[in-house]
Amino acid sequence: MPLLVNGARVDLARPTGDMIRAHPYLEEKAKLLRSQPAQIVEPKGLLYVQQREFAVTTPKDGSVSILGSDDATTCHIVVLRHTGSGATCLTHCDGSDTEAEVSLIMSSVKSFSNSTGCGRLEVHLVGGFNDDRQLSQKLTNQLLRAFDLQPEDVHLVTFCVTELNDREEQDIHFPIIYGIAVNVKTAEIFPATFPEKGPDEDLRSAHVLTGAPLTNIYDPKTEQLRIGPYFWGPFPHVDFWLEQDDAQILQNLSTSPLAEPPHFVSHIRSTLTFLKEHPFPSRSLFPDRKPRIYKKNEEGLWEQVCSDKT
Repeated sequence: MPLLVNGARVDLARPTGDMIRAHPYLEEKAKLLRSQPAQIVEPKGLLYVQQREFAVTTPKDGSVSILGSDDATTCHIVVLRHTGSGATCLTHCDGSDTEAEVSLIMSSVKSFSNSTGCGRLEVHLVGGFNDDRQLSQKLTNQLLRAFDLQPEDVHLVTFCVTELNDREEQDIHFPIIYGIAVNVKTAEIFPATFPEKGPDEDLRSAHVLTGAPLTNIYDPKTEQLRIGPYFWGPFPHVDFWLEQDDAQILQNLSTSPLAEPPHFVSHIRSTLTFLKEHPFPSRSLFPDRKPRIYKKNEEGLWEQVCSDKT
């Protein structure tokens, strides 16, 4: 079944600009979202999702009430929700394997919604901008096509991507919204930033930098965050990259050097340092081949628990 807007099938043969003009309500909704200041989301009750990760949960979750991700330039953040069960998935897509990723998040939400008689699947797309290499536009098109190929009806509710998420300053283009959060209990979606992106931020970033596929990091049944086990070999030229100045790292390791948030280079350096310190994670990080497991403590913060208790 197709991707729908207000009950009408999206015509993917036409440019996205035509689609926006055909459905002015999408543009109005994007304008409303863009006008909201980014809220600072504290770690309590938060599950932060990095690039090429996804997490799904339901309103019954006693540990996680907010799913969120940020630092998206050409990437898109996708929220898929079933209105009957309230099952909600958030993922941070970079175009590495969009069709497979959409199938994966569809399955994850449906697995919590099969017994629900009523409701529909709704998708919210946020991110990207008018970048020079048109990577954002390419990813927007990939996502629309991938959702249109699904066997179930999917209703496009929020479309704040690429040209609808673009601002220009002195002839340089930037995203307006870099990050969003979704309240799993209320279904509210809002622009957001996150002071804490953990746990295991460097480990998870290293997993992405070494070419990881989209990975599910959360088990809502046990309310556990599960990281790994991840395996990679020595990162190519890691010493070379660590010797480069900030401008070289920005120019060569970003898809959009002029639009990155200010902490991009320090984040990449931290990840590269982690990769240098752990060339063989099977020995140093996951010798027992078990994931690192976290649960929320009484303060609502992630706390590592012993994996052999699970």
